[in-house]
Formats: sequence, structure tokens, C-alpha cells
Amino acid sequence: MKDGEVVIPGYVICSFDDRHKSGQGSYVQNGEIVASVVGYLTRTELEQKSLIEVRRKNERNIVPSVGNIVTVRILNVNPRFCKCAIVCVQETMLRETFRGMLRKEDVRSVERDSVKMQNCFRPGDIVLAKVIGIGENRSYLLSTAEIELGVVIALSEAGIRLVPISWSEMQCPKTFIKESRKVAKVISEASTPANAS
Repeated sequence: MKDGEVVIPGYVICSFDDRHKSGQGSYVQNGEIVASVVGYLTRTELEQKSLIEVRRKNERNIVPSVGNIVTVRILNVNPRFCKCAIVCVQETMLRETFRGMLRKEDVRSVERDSVKMQNCFRPGDIVLAKVIGIGENRSYLLSTAEIELGVVIALSEAGIRLVPISWSEMQCPKTFIKESRKVAKVISEASTPANAS
């Protein structure tokens, strides 16, 4: 391992142990720190550990990291997982999307065995999720197992934006048809209590 060395995704950098910590552009898999992007290897000495990162020349190219909140568009849904396109990291829109995968066991923190993917997400839904790792096919593993994560924008079959009515349902304001979703509890800074009349 040498500072400035060019590495590619999947390259094993070093062991993950008491002396090494994974940082930007890397992740931990099977006890090793692995590169998640193409870039230059950097090691920063902290108090008792070395921070291992892979940096790009142009730092404005944002790459999702474990722990980031991302905005994704659902591409397709099957009984075990959803394939997604990551379109935004934190609050930064991406020039190019990254592949994401949301597995059945990462949808909710409770009642994981009873999750039915088609009742949680539909193709075209816009979802807030958290990056929890990197999968085998270089797609980011995602989770919606927190109350503020889940579907934030969805369209009804009539093409009208659905309105959340509970943590598990959204409703078309025109047809009043309810659709099942894993709804994000979005807390708006501008939200105020409804006035009773």
C-alpha cells in the first residue's frame, strides 16, 4: 500500500484492523478495506489509526459512501429486492447515476419476514434510503429501515402524485384509491399544525 497508487473498485487495499480505518472511496468486506472507486490511494494518520481513502482528482464527483442518505428511483421490483438508480447523494444531484439494490430484509426494522416488496415500492417511485454497503455486482446496498426513509414521491396508476396517509399507504387525491407503500416520514421545516375550522 503506497500513497498516490492508482486503484480500481474491488482492489483490496489492506486489512481492516485496530490500525486501519476505512474512509471515503473505500469500504470493509471480509475483514479487508476495499476500494469502491477509481482513484488515488491516500493514508491520513489519525491519533491511533490510519484513515484509508481513495480520492479522485476532481473531488466534485460525488460517490455514495456507507452511511450516506441517498435519493433513488426504483427501476424494477421482484419478491426479493428492488433495483434502483441513485440520483442524489445527501443534497447533491449526480451527473451520472449509480446502481443500487434494496433487499427485502433491509426494507423495515420490524416484521422483516412479512415484507412484500410489491406492497412497499413500485417502478418509478422516488425513495430516500441509506447506503449500508456494496454488493457483489458493484451496486450499492441500501436500507429503508428507519422511519424517515422510504417512498417520498409516487404516482398513481392515473399518473397523479400520491399523498401519504399512513406509514404503509398513499392515496390518489383524484380517485381516492389507496396504494401500499413503505412511506417515509418526511419532517418539513416549514410544516405547521393544521388549523381547525
